[in-house]
Amino acid sequence: MNLEAVRAFVAVAEEGQFQIAASQLAISQQAVSKRLARLETDLGVRLFHRSAGGTELTIDGQAFLPHARELLSAEQRAADSVRPGQRALRLDIMTSRTAPAVVAQAFYHAHPDIELDLVRIADSAQAAIAAIEAGTIDASFRAVGSPASRLPAEIDAMPAVDDAHQLLVGPAHPLAAARSVTMAELVGQRIWMPGMLPGSEWDIYYYDLADAFGLTIERVGPHFGTEHLLDVLHESSTLANLAGEHTRYLWPAHYDMRRIPIQNPTPIYPHSLIWHRDNTHPALATLRDYLDARTTDVPRAEVWTPKWEGRTALRS
Repeated sequence: MNLEAVRAFVAVAEEGQFQIAASQLAISQQAVSKRLARLETDLGVRLFHRSAGGTELTIDGQAFLPHARELLSAEQRAADSVRPGQRALRLDIMTSRTAPAVVAQAFYHAHPDIELDLVRIADSAQAAIAAIEAGTIDASFRAVGSPASRLPAEIDAMPAVDDAHQLLVGPAHPLAAARSVTMAELVGQRIWMPGMLPGSEWDIYYYDLADAFGLTIERVGPHFGTEHLLDVLHESSTLANLAGEHTRYLWPAHYDMRRIPIQNPTPIYPHSLIWHRDNTHPALATLRDYLDARTTDVPRAEVWTPKWEGRTALRS
């Protein structure tokens, strides 16, 4: 259906006169008549009664009018969905429980007028980069710099949030009563991190962490979800997990799980925001300004990040 003809129909229906509708549409009265004639031919009905005093909708015209308005509204929504500043800012976030989601939530509270579309579209940095290059997403939160997450020239990055690790254990674990633990105390402990995507940036991160401190990080089995992870840790006296301090977990009160800070040094997972340098979405610029201006905590005395991370990290 010709939307320009539909637009002419709605204009005449609302104004009641061809001349006023033509002026509103910035076309000639003859052009309005031709568009309406074509629309009536396509539909096989008359839409107006024409007289010297103006026009009135026929019964068919009255029936068609709400649908015509919806067609024009759908056209506008379709255009807005791809116009920077009109459509939502599409942010790729791995899960709603992790540090990037916390940052996105804080950004939304600071800028409630900005519409966000939080999606999980990529399982790795390379997949996120491909989605950014294809225009599927506007930006993603990723650890960059490893062999699995090197950025093409057209992709920019900036520090977003550094997530300190904590030890997550059940009440029967030998370290459950500790107020903090050191990396040296974790040597020999079974740290269970299921569901690692081989070759991903976080797989490389945990490999380097284990290698740097002589840790035993087990990647056995698929990740059946947070509930299953907490069930296993709750019942185990030997297994522990490394959880980001911003990662949100909920468990039954009787599980009595423990989150224990790690010190000397504190391992940090460095999240960056990545985006295409040609992306002109105004909300993306606002997000970058927000991240750049975030108030940081006093830097920790001793932290560890992988050597490939290679940036001055935002300590928060």
